[in-house]
Amino acid sequence: MKYDIGIIGGGPAGYNAGEKAASSGLKTILFEKKELGGVCLNEGCIPSKTLLYSAKLLDHAKGSAKYGISVEGSPSFDMEKIIVRKNKTVKKLTMGVKMKLTSVGATIVSSEVSILGEQDGYILLSADGEQYEVKYLLLCAGSETVIPPIKGLSDVDYWTSREALDNKSVPKSLAIIGGGVIGMEFASFFNSIGVKVSVIEMMPEILGAMDNESSAMLRTDYTKKGISFYLNAKVIEVNDHEVIIEKNGETKAIEADKILVSVGRRPVLETIGADKLNLELQGRGVKVNEYMQTSHPNVYAAGDITGVSMLAHTAIREGDVAINHIIGVDDRMSYDAVPGVVYTNPEVAGVGKTEDELKASGAHYSVLKLPMAYSGRFIAENEGGNGFCKLLVDDSDHIIGCHMVGNPASELIVTAGIAIEKNFTVEDFQRIIFPHPTVGEIFHESLSI
Repeated sequence: MKYDIGIIGGGPAGYNAGEKAASSGLKTILFEKKELGGVCLNEGCIPSKTLLYSAKLLDHAKGSAKYGISVEGSPSFDMEKIIVRKNKTVKKLTMGVKMKLTSVGATIVSSEVSILGEQDGYILLSADGEQYEVKYLLLCAGSETVIPPIKGLSDVDYWTSREALDNKSVPKSLAIIGGGVIGMEFASFFNSIGVKVSVIEMMPEILGAMDNESSAMLRTDYTKKGISFYLNAKVIEVNDHEVIIEKNGETKAIEADKILVSVGRRPVLETIGADKLNLELQGRGVKVNEYMQTSHPNVYAAGDITGVSMLAHTAIREGDVAINHIIGVDDRMSYDAVPGVVYTNPEVAGVGKTEDELKASGAHYSVLKLPMAYSGRFIAENEGGNGFCKLLVDDSDHIIGCHMVGNPASELIVTAGIAIEKNFTVEDFQRIIFPHPTVGEIFHESLSI
């Protein structure tokens, strides 16, 4: 029962790190108490995007006349079939994750695990009545949904993202508490299938730390589509048919056949017994250095448990850095070019610095911005669509940020991320040849302002 490395958590950080560790010759054991793939694959990233793609196809069908395509009758949807397809997609990918790990010799334990302490240079773990000894430990326990202390909430059958993704009925009205990325993606889906959606957000704008101009454009677009937004609003009480909010000193009742709670997530720290190793905490999560090493030299952490960047793609990279440090490969974690994407319709994406960040720090910068309509491909495929591409440039002409609204921003933003990570100047970026016609040519157009 001795292993080179034990990994707690089989989400994106854990299962990718597990494959890398085993492929590198480390005797690897991974513990996952629920399903391989973690929240991302089972009740987050993948299932939500599967639903959103169905909604996007419905939107396309409804608007097909703009492209000279006639659809007989009114386009409709089958919620049960949408959920069945979602489950099929998730099952296929979770089976792939298991195969990925077992094919390289990693051991998988499907059980909750606890940290017991240390003995003779090994960290002791307990799972399902068995004891294991590992030389290195990688914590990838993930995060959990935050449930706010709202009066009446415990008395109603509310949704979190988990329940919303498995629901096969369609409510007449939906109140979403929280206008972050998860909240807005569900708002997009339910709006597309005809639900009356209200989004309640305590902050002055939706989408939290994302580019404010992008957030405002998306909100304006969805207001036109019928979503009601209540910003700077606090939920003070709920019942089985309405949400009571307080805004500007006044209260208002919002109709809600169903309530979706989406106010954020927090790292899972209590259940694994990390206190047995006296790990230092920072903010919401486990403190790590640039190698993803905790205050204990043989314990690493990656993913949501660090509380730094709660994104699946960040978690994967953090896991890579941790394993590289263990096997002696020079590598360090950088958060300078982590893309953020909102898979609404239109999509929103950003990477690098935001204008709010730069203004707050007093840094000098310039903005290169154009409407997406400057791309011929965008016009051809997005009749009546809007959006923009905004590049932020520092005093030495280096690209330090990019923010986009418009499809397919999720696929384009990585190009700007590479430019930031590789420290491109405007001139460097201009020398990159883009195929024509592509929406990505908007970068060239913006750089030429």
